[in-house]
Amino acid sequence: MYATQALTQVVPLAQDLDQNKVTPGVLGFIVFAVMAGGVWLLMKSMNRHMNMVNFEEPAQQSQPAAGTARTATPAEPATASEPRGE
Repeated sequence: MYATQALTQVVPLAQDLDQNKVTPGVLGFIVFAVMAGGVWLLMKSMNRHMNMVNFEEPAQQSQPAAGTARTATPAEPATASEPRGE
């Protein structure tokens, strides 16, 4: 069967449909359902990750007494592993 013969058999079926009404059909439903499922999984993952976040700030510590903080001198530069007394 040629494509033109198949097309001529389908054309009368298309004329029975309402010209002003278009529906998404089964494919539209499947695409919508997959997108809805993806959004649901993303929201579930976001909720899990947001529950891991600690929003409480540590209490502010008062300033240390004078002379107790270790500061870097030009002869002894501070390294990344040493605290600066903050």
